[in-house]
Amino acid sequence: METTAKTLEAAREAALDRLGVGADEAEFDVVEEPKPGLFGRTRGQARIRARVRPTPVRPKQERRRRTKGDKSRSRDKAPAAKASGEKTPGDETSGNGADDGDAAEHAAPATAKRSGTSNNSSRGGRRGTSNNKQQESTMNDQERPESPVSPQEVGDAAVSFMNDLVTAFGSAGTAELTVDGTELDVQVRGEDLGLLVGPGGRTLNAVQDLVRVAAQRRLGDHETRLRIDVAGYRERRSAALAKFAADVAQQVRDSGTARSLEPMTSADRKVIHDALNEQDGVESTSSGEDPYRRVIVQPT
Repeated sequence: METTAKTLEAAREAALDRLGVGADEAEFDVVEEPKPGLFGRTRGQARIRARVRPTPVRPKQERRRRTKGDKSRSRDKAPAAKASGEKTPGDETSGNGADDGDAAEHAAPATAKRSGTSNNSSRGGRRGTSNNKQQESTMNDQERPESPVSPQEVGDAAVSFMNDLVTAFGSAGTAELTVDGTELDVQVRGEDLGLLVGPGGRTLNAVQDLVRVAAQRRLGDHETRLRIDVAGYRERRSAALAKFAADVAQQVRDSGTARSLEPMTSADRKVIHDALNEQDGVESTSSGEDPYRRVIVQPT
């Protein structure tokens, strides 16, 4: 998008207002500067082109893969555990499905894996691997326990948490809940809520994770999808990204050449893809691995 004003600073401020983001979340290109005139006056206006700066993603931590040596050591430890009366996670002869301390989401896959491999375990083979995966998927869907709480109860817990958090931050605001089936949308509206958003929405993402722990996991819910927005930040960012995608689509159509965007988070990439799906003459794909995964826009 482009804005004009008497000075470059005023043009930048106008662009930030229209994009709905902070100065550290936008990129600027100076298209035209005001020219100096007689007696210290200026001629013409400043014109800049502004766009939303894609949010950088945090690199994923690599998990250490279990080697064959680890598996053999765990099997060596199993007899000692049985002798003392303790159950081991890999004990296929145990009468119960999983240890009492295991998470609920791990119980079904563990049961399916034992049923698919118990006949082959004595031979040390893994002939039923593909069938096991199919059984695990089916049993996950069939044996997943129903949520002990309703979506409304989860949403009310999220609203209570956010209201307390706003008060703790010394801000004035209230949280409102919208329930659409299993989709929960909590909007926090008020004044001086910038601290809850943070640069690039990173604080807001962390707050959303906290609310999910406090409202969903604490109550044992595993069905709802909870989304937190503060002061309409996500709506403004989505609108700005959609406008940016439309500008990129026009540039690709005009030039006839593909364009690679900056690395983005998965949420930002989704907004870009959705916006480009509504544009004629272009298509989009994602390329690379996080945190450097990016959107490629090319003509059709």
